[in-house]
Amino acid sequence: MTDRFIDHAPPVEVAVVIHPEAPDDKRLRHAEARLQEAVGLSLALDLDVRAAEAVRLRKLTPATLFGAGKVEEIAAICRSVDATIVVIDDSLTPVQQRNLEKAWGVKVIDRTGLILEIFARRARTGEGKLQVELARLDYERSRLVRTWTHLERQRGGLSKTGGPGETQIELDRRQIADRIARLKLELEEVRRTRSLHRAARKRVPFPTVALVGYTNAGKSTLFNRLTRSEVLAKDMLFATLDPTLRTVKLPRGRSAIVSDTVGFISDLPHELVEAFRATLEEVREADVVLHVRDISAADTEAEAKDVYEVLAQIPAAEGKRQLMLEVWNKIDLLPEDDRSVVRARAIRAGEKDGPPAVPVSAITGEGIDDLREAIADLVDDAPEIEARVPAGDGEALAWLYQNGRVTERNDHEDGSVSLTVRLDDQALGRFERLFPEARLLNAAQ
Repeated sequence: MTDRFIDHAPPVEVAVVIHPEAPDDKRLRHAEARLQEAVGLSLALDLDVRAAEAVRLRKLTPATLFGAGKVEEIAAICRSVDATIVVIDDSLTPVQQRNLEKAWGVKVIDRTGLILEIFARRARTGEGKLQVELARLDYERSRLVRTWTHLERQRGGLSKTGGPGETQIELDRRQIADRIARLKLELEEVRRTRSLHRAARKRVPFPTVALVGYTNAGKSTLFNRLTRSEVLAKDMLFATLDPTLRTVKLPRGRSAIVSDTVGFISDLPHELVEAFRATLEEVREADVVLHVRDISAADTEAEAKDVYEVLAQIPAAEGKRQLMLEVWNKIDLLPEDDRSVVRARAIRAGEKDGPPAVPVSAITGEGIDDLREAIADLVDDAPEIEARVPAGDGEALAWLYQNGRVTERNDHEDGSVSLTVRLDDQALGRFERLFPEARLLNAAQ
């Protein structure tokens, strides 16, 4: 009997996760919380995590990061659980990675490589795949080995040094450089296409709202709740990679375009920030940025700081007045007494220099109506215009309902209709050009 029709699952990698805690580490997040995040990243890659440990370093060792005693101690852990891979929750130099693999006899992957592998698995659109490949090649360029290919792939290219090996290294380097150049050209075309799409959306003048936040803060669940969509939303790090856009109807009749973006994370590899710049331009061009926070997380303040550090690398487009609103999600996970405290803090947040805040639960729907109102208040800054549409001019009437926010309507005996409608300057100019027969009576002060 042949087994050619049997679906053989790839072998599961047994992993040990190590979080090195540097002696001068001044980050807000506790070492244990960072270790748990590294475990979560490993689980997102379907690794079988058998051991996890936060290691306090007295000093950094250039050759191996860890001291000799700790290297041997981790080697013993690997042997005891039959590990096939060690995940180091920090950036490793190519030399450190190679030396640790020799010392432990297993594959070693650092935080950057781990995140890149997750992104490679999750990208679905052509654009997402291009961006991930660019980031991975940029990472590979300094190593000339496929350090992330611990799943069903083989290392190659560095089995020799000197002689023919030198020639192979140069060939690898040239091939990588050529491929990076081609990818950048393709992504430039993606960026140009996105710019055209944004220009087309601006002609329909809908405000744009971008959801940003730490990974697993609940952005996709909130996106689904706001837009009644069914975007993948899982309790998993980096469940969303490719941006998704939907239209949402806000109170008082205004519509907006909402985009769900990739989650941020502490120490986000610079290769990814650069590669995903085309996607993150949705954030740069947004009228309103909703910063979704997991308010139930113990390190919510540290996570917020990490998000703002990434946002600082993608400032708003030149000349754009961008508004920020914090969404304190997962309030349903807090005890009732803590919810009251969070609600009080949210009220005070709007009175300080920072952005206003709205506590919500994307799962239960608590606070979602308040959030819709808050978004409407931010985007609904157009002046009120009184217009009189002649009888039978249904096209002009429909245009005002589609492109403005009608707040009052009066139907007259002669068939004409008077509307009080909010129109921004761009929409007002278009209305006057398209429907000169309609009368604009006055602008409310």
